[in-house]
This record gives sequence, C-alpha cells and structure tokens, in this order.
Amino acid sequence: MFHKKIHIFLFSATFIIIFFETSNAVSINVVSHGAKPDGKQDSTKHFLSAWSSACKSNEASTIYVPQGSFLLNQVTFWGPCMNKIDFKIDGTIVAPSNYVSLGNSGYWILFMKVNRVSIYGGTIDGKGDDYWHCRKAGKSCPPGARSISFSWSKNVLVSGLTSLNSKSIHIAVDHCKNVVIKDVNIKAPSRSPNTDGINVQFSTLVTISHATIMTGDDCISINQGTTHVWIERIACGPGHGISIGSLGSYSNEAGVENVTVTDSVFTKTDNGVRIKSWAKPSNGYARDIKFRNLIMQNVYNPIIIDQRYCSKRECPHQSSGVKISGVSYEHIKGTSASPVAIKFDCSQSNPCQGLKLKDIKLVYLRGSGTSSCKNVAGSSTGVVIPKSCL
Repeated sequence: MFHKKIHIFLFSATFIIIFFETSNAVSINVVSHGAKPDGKQDSTKHFLSAWSSACKSNEASTIYVPQGSFLLNQVTFWGPCMNKIDFKIDGTIVAPSNYVSLGNSGYWILFMKVNRVSIYGGTIDGKGDDYWHCRKAGKSCPPGARSISFSWSKNVLVSGLTSLNSKSIHIAVDHCKNVVIKDVNIKAPSRSPNTDGINVQFSTLVTISHATIMTGDDCISINQGTTHVWIERIACGPGHGISIGSLGSYSNEAGVENVTVTDSVFTKTDNGVRIKSWAKPSNGYARDIKFRNLIMQNVYNPIIIDQRYCSKRECPHQSSGVKISGVSYEHIKGTSASPVAIKFDCSQSNPCQGLKLKDIKLVYLRGSGTSSCKNVAGSSTGVVIPKSCL
C-alpha cells in the first residue's frame, strides 16, 4: 500500500495547491551513479544518469544527494517523466568558478517541461565572484547563469533550499503553473550585479513564503505575463526590494495581475514595494496588486511607482504605455531613509488609476517626510504619514 503525506498550501481564498509526497518512493543515490562528493570532479553526467533512471520509473522516485560537495557544469533535467520525482539534498552542489565553462545559455541548473518535481533542503553555490568582477570591469562577459530555473513546468515545490552567490538570478520561474517556493535562504553580496533572489515571468499560481533574501538586486521580481501570485513572510535586505517589473520592455507585452505581498519585513533596501516600467510605448499593464502588513526599516523608497525607469545603458525618455490600476497599500509602517517616503511617478499618457492608501506610518528620521504624486488618481483612508498626496 502506498502511504502519502499531503502538503496543502493555501494560496488565496479562491484556490489551494496540493502536493503529494509518496513515502515509499524508489530511492536513487547520485553517488551510486558515479557522482563524487569532493567538489572537484565533474558529476554532471552522473546526476543526469540518476535523473534518467527516475524519469523512466513507473513509480515515484527520490534522487538523493548525500553530504559532501558535488561539482556540476551546465545541466538540463528534461521532462516529461513517468511519475513524481523528489530531489532530497543533504550536500552542496557547486558551480564551476570559471564562468566561461557554463557557456552562453544563461542557465546553470535547468528543469525543463517537468511535472510534479520537488526539491527539499540542500545548498547550491553559484560561485559568482569572478563573474561579478568581469561585469564590474566592463569586460565582454557571457550571460550570467541563473542558478536554478524552472521553465514550461507545473506542480513544482522548492522547500528548504539555500542558494548562495548566484552569477545572476538565484531562482527563476518561467512559463510555469502551480509553483511553491518556501523556507528558502538566498544570499549574495549587496554589490553583486543582477543577483535577483526569485524572478517570475509568464507564470500563474505561484506562492513564495517564509524566505530570507539578501542580494544585490530585487529580492523578488514579478515580470510580464504573471498572474495569481501570493508572497508572504519575506525578510528582504539588503537588495532592491520586491518589484513588479520592470514592465514595458516590449510594445506588445503581457501584463501582471492579482499579486499580493503581505506580512514581510524590508531592512535597509533601496526600495520597499515597487512597480516600475520603462518610459516607452507598450500595451502592458499591472492591476489588482495588494501590498499589506509590511514593515520598512530604514528603506530608501518604501512605497514607489516609477514609470520613468531607465538604466545607465538605456533611458528612453518617452511616456510609458503600461497601465497601472487597482493598487492598494494597507498597514505599512516603519522608517524611510529618504524624505520622500511615498512616491508615485506615473505615466503622463496613462496615469495610474485606483490607487489606495490605508493606515500608513512611514517616518523620516532626519526631518519631515513627504509624499509625491504625478499623474495619479486614488484615495486614502485612516492615518497616512506622511500626508497623502492622493
């Protein structure tokens, strides 16, 4: 008889995500397939051999990575597979320090077209230091490899994983459905470029919870084509905060809808909760966004909408076509590192609509704080500090 643990994740009031863990799954040890736990010998083909055995199995399988250090080059775990697969990791998986050896794909560990894959525990170390030096020196560098990515997949669970020093994004979710990321620990130096903690695009039904994220870029970024996202109990900082966007990269772009960020703490981040779009034409949008029950600790831009976002390499200086509407901010308190604690810089051609502020207390410790509104319509209720500009 099969015995199953049932993991139920409450995503919102409208639906739940359920994962089944089979207790008597077939166990496949990567060492038995030839992997060496010395951190020096390349174990890529041995991990692929273990994956192939699990993928072909008619029974649920557990791929076990024991204690030790396992060197992996660029690897893609392809689905679909016959049954559920769990990765149980007690050891550390390390990337090659020589970033050139990972090629130009932009990926290190990639799961492609998988269904019912879960990852439990363990550490992945992206060894990003040399790559960051290449970027900072302005040299010709290959695309930064994302540490672990899920593409065109569904029913994915990542639980208890530690991700260190990714060359680029730590965890990437692209064209996926039903994804839960919980109890993860993500860390990279504050000055490491483009080391977003978790990046989501073209995906739906995504839950991110109970995470500690310290990076050189966004703790979490939600990009085009993403709907039904629940983010809660995040400790963010250092980093650039939690961002919707940047949106409007393309003239024909899918929007972002139904995102909730709740019960989280931001410490010394550049931004708290941010929506950003490029200042150029686009049919993109961001709507039905809820930010609530948040604590800001010495955050430079606690609440910000920036529709004139640009980088050192590109600054279009046009009017953003992205339509932002139905965004609420409720029960947000703490301290601002800048005098403008609330900043809404919206598009001249597509003003922000339906913004709501309720029970906000953001104190600028060096004087009187202010709020700033451009091209925005909305309302405020309860106590709002600094005084609402809506």
